[in-house]
Amino acid sequence: MKPKRILVAGGAGFVGSHLCTALIGQGHEVFCLDNFCTGRKANISHLVKGPKFHLLNSDVGKPAGFPVDEIYHLASPASPPHYQRIPLETFKANVLGSLNLLESARKYKAKILLASTSEVYGQPLVHPQPERYWGNVNPVGVRSCYDESKRAAETLFADYRRVYGVDARIIRIFNTYGPRMAPDDGRVVSNFITQALTNKPITVYGRGRQTRSFQYADDLIAGMLKVMAAKDFAGPVNLGNPDEFTVIQLAKAVLRLTGSKSKIVYRSLPQDDPKQRKPDIRLAQAKLNWQPKVKLEEGLQKTIDYFKSLK
Repeated sequence: MKPKRILVAGGAGFVGSHLCTALIGQGHEVFCLDNFCTGRKANISHLVKGPKFHLLNSDVGKPAGFPVDEIYHLASPASPPHYQRIPLETFKANVLGSLNLLESARKYKAKILLASTSEVYGQPLVHPQPERYWGNVNPVGVRSCYDESKRAAETLFADYRRVYGVDARIIRIFNTYGPRMAPDDGRVVSNFITQALTNKPITVYGRGRQTRSFQYADDLIAGMLKVMAAKDFAGPVNLGNPDEFTVIQLAKAVLRLTGSKSKIVYRSLPQDDPKQRKPDIRLAQAKLNWQPKVKLEEGLQKTIDYFKSLK
């Protein structure tokens, strides 16, 4: 494989740092662009001294003006507490950031991939969610800054492909977890693990009957690389684990694996919290020969070990 120059916007984030690690491992030259709004320098500390890794402390809202072969757009807060804290910045990262990166891809004839989200499906009326489903999203809710800006970003990617011929690709990421998650990012896996390790109450919203499908980070990265390498395939394509669990099942698994003394407590459901989330991955299987390999308990144990190492 010929080494490439690759820009990863949001490369110091949880998923971005795993992607940068994989690309460096393949021998590519990687430019990690991050303003550290939610990204962390600790995530890329193992990369910064390498000769092929370049850290650009900048904002995706500013034009990136140098030639690269590939661009990955992951520059957005991704957990509800983070994007609800900075909704306008989140919207700008996904919309203005997409415009800037697409213009760079157009100028330098680079392939570009958008890390979109299962949140484009909103409160789904179809289960599981296939790519042809258009979603059921509240455009003025507390989650709209993220959900709707990702939908707008998908529109931009599709139109740049149609109008300018940009090789623009779209993935829709379902719940992903693993090492390098921020302990305070507010996602359900990190919440449960940090609570369990400190013997604090496990906070479950509603009665815990809402379902999620949990994908380990390594599986997601493998899928992202396959999408970028694929010939004549732009997506959108779901990348997620179709094994479906209730939130209460996840809580009990974390309690068992940590040996925690924590008790489960129940709180009211947040606004627009999806009741069901499960990807239909038949398109990824057919077009990419991809499907997740890591089972939930195996991935949870690796993630728990990581959180223990932070103490």
